[in-house]
Formats: sequence, structure tokens, C-alpha cells
Amino acid sequence: MKPVITVGDKGVTDALISELNGALEHHELIKVKVRAGNRDTRDETIGILAEKSAAELISRVGNIATLYKARRKDPKIVLPKAG
Repeated sequence: MKPVITVGDKGVTDALISELNGALEHHELIKVKVRAGNRDTRDETIGILAEKSAAELISRVGNIATLYKARRKDPKIVLPKAG
């Protein structure tokens, strides 16, 4: 799976959040690439993306985060509940 969204020099913008929400609605599970100088900035950016899109952070490897949000209608992916 390749990243669908890339966060660049402009950071998290309203347009980026709009694109992220559209990608999540279409795919449900996506990868996001965050181009940031250091780990703390990447962590903060990924947290903001998850919060603003109401998505769950599934995993993170380096500067790539995997986010999940079920479609409003007819979700195809269902995550197991933590037990």
C-alpha cells in the first residue's frame, strides 16, 4: 500500500484535511506520509491528522502513518475490538 496523502512544507491545512477525509471515506484505510524534520513534529502532525479526521491511528513506521475510519455508508473494513 502506497501513501495516499503527503503532508509537506505547508503542514496541516484545511485543504489537506478535506483531502484526507475524502480519501478515508473512499478507502477507509490509508497511509499518510509526513515530511517533517524531527520525530516530535511528525508525532504532533500525525496526532492532529487523526484528531481532525476522527480517524484511528493503526500504525506508524518512521514518517508513514496508517489511518482508519469506517465509511458512513456500507463500511467494508471492520476492526476487531480490543479485548
